[in-house]
Amino acid sequence: MRFDLEYKSNLNVVFSCKYHVVWCPKYRRSVLVGGVDSRLKEIISAAILECRAELFELEVMADHVHLLVEVDPQFGIRTLIKRIKGRSSRLLRQEFPWLRSRLPNLWTNSYFVSTVGGAPLAVIKQYIENQKNV
Repeated sequence: MRFDLEYKSNLNVVFSCKYHVVWCPKYRRSVLVGGVDSRLKEIISAAILECRAELFELEVMADHVHLLVEVDPQFGIRTLIKRIKGRSSRLLRQEFPWLRSRLPNLWTNSYFVSTVGGAPLAVIKQYIENQKNV
């Protein structure tokens, strides 16, 4: 997937930080079904909006979640994921009591994250190397 290089800024930083994030329910159980999936999308979207991040793509599978998001580096991807997982676990377990009986915790402690977009590594490396000659 290719993104146009559109930069955002806050008071201190100009940035373009896009992340692909994946996480799973505890024991990779297939519990994100039967309305849980659509409610989870609502919760994630609201949390992302509240954190002033930008959602590009969100897909909820029965046993894992894929998220493509851009977040301010001073806020941090770790803080965003912690907020999403904490809030969604609390709300989903309140609204769908059967989740409490199936799992001790809704989410695993871990997740996968990878940066996406921007120029290829070789191009950036060459740009930095060429700065000596400017």
